[in-house]
Amino acid sequence: MRKIRVAVIGAGPAGIYASDILTSEYPDARVDLFDRLPAPYGLVRYGVAPDHPRIKEIIKALRRVLCRDEIRFIGNVHYGTDLSLADLRSHYDAVIFSTGARHDRPLDIPGIDLPGSHGAADFVSWYDGHPDVPRDWPLDAREVAVLGAGNVALDIARVLAKPADEQLGTEIPGNVYAGLALNQATDVHVFARRGPAQIKFSPMEFRELSHSPSVDVIVHPEGFEIDEASQKAINSTKATKLVVDTMMKYMDREPTGAPHRIHIHLCQAPVAVLGTDQVEGLRTERTELIGDGTVRGTGEFTDWPVQAVYRAVGYMSSHLADLPFDHHAGVIPNDAGRVLDADWMVVDATYVTGWIKRGPIGLIGHTKSDAAETVSSLLADLPAITPPEVTDPDAVLEVLAGRGVDYTTWAEWERLDAHEIALGAEQGRERVKVVPREDMIAAGRA
Repeated sequence: MRKIRVAVIGAGPAGIYASDILTSEYPDARVDLFDRLPAPYGLVRYGVAPDHPRIKEIIKALRRVLCRDEIRFIGNVHYGTDLSLADLRSHYDAVIFSTGARHDRPLDIPGIDLPGSHGAADFVSWYDGHPDVPRDWPLDAREVAVLGAGNVALDIARVLAKPADEQLGTEIPGNVYAGLALNQATDVHVFARRGPAQIKFSPMEFRELSHSPSVDVIVHPEGFEIDEASQKAINSTKATKLVVDTMMKYMDREPTGAPHRIHIHLCQAPVAVLGTDQVEGLRTERTELIGDGTVRGTGEFTDWPVQAVYRAVGYMSSHLADLPFDHHAGVIPNDAGRVLDADWMVVDATYVTGWIKRGPIGLIGHTKSDAAETVSSLLADLPAITPPEVTDPDAVLEVLAGRGVDYTTWAEWERLDAHEIALGAEQGRERVKVVPREDMIAAGRA
């Protein structure tokens, strides 16, 4: 068993799980875990709605991994700019890419690029305090459309519908609270192309939608269709049954007269965003189930008077420098985590895990099993992997410093973490997130 050094690019759950599994199964492995942000945790920090602290409990488990001596966090390093694939190969036995999916999947309908039409990823990054997005967000629309039937669509609807003061107890930054305090939205319409049994909401998140006393949840009966395939899904999947049961309870519930409303519209497919210089409406087509879980259009159209549209139809990974990429599927071609080139040949000592490997599907449990498969492939290949030219673990840090890269360390993240918690304590909150990248770095070095 020879000692090996592995670079993992992307410090979200996928990268952290891969680092944990590798160092646990191969004790002589050491991992450098790089991220383009000064902070770790990826979408757990920058993709989970701030009013879901229970979901962020996963950070505690991830932190225990990153505290291990076998794993070194190196933040504020941009792969493809600060370090190339050739750099990594000369310093490490193998490289695992776990860069996730940070961008919105496109929706090709007329008007989707009008001002007032937004991607979910951009809005989520804004309210989660991502350092690379604008500090302000336009929230002057009274009626809003959210396109999608997953948890991200629910998060967006909930954040837009709940008053800012009800969200102040979360870790939202000051600029986000100030923006939400000016939010004009009273009605948020969530549109799903298919029926109740095909909705991808998590049961807990769907139930929580009505926990605010300021929000009524209204499920419109039009499109509430359960065919034979739907009933089979309800009978065979507990989560589907819970979602449908919750939906029926919402349908039976009388509105309370709350000042904000979230409307759920089923079997409505968006076909056009209306407007000339900005969003003035949304056109949808009524769909019907055809017996296999999919739908077809009926030719019946409805125009909805909304002033903003948010598309939450899925995330998309980005093409990484010096690596192949399937632009249609939005993944790096691979076989059990082994990167494949344009000729479907294995690229030596280069691996992928997480959403960049399989697409933006699955929950945390899928990410862990996915990382295990990739690590298994790496360890199986190890006898044929050529050791790197450079063996000094600190040589890569010298390369970064020589290029003027202001990289951050685990110790600096812990100081930033403590600083955010202290800011929160001053306001009676759990945490206040620091947003500007330069302020994050400075707090870590204070």
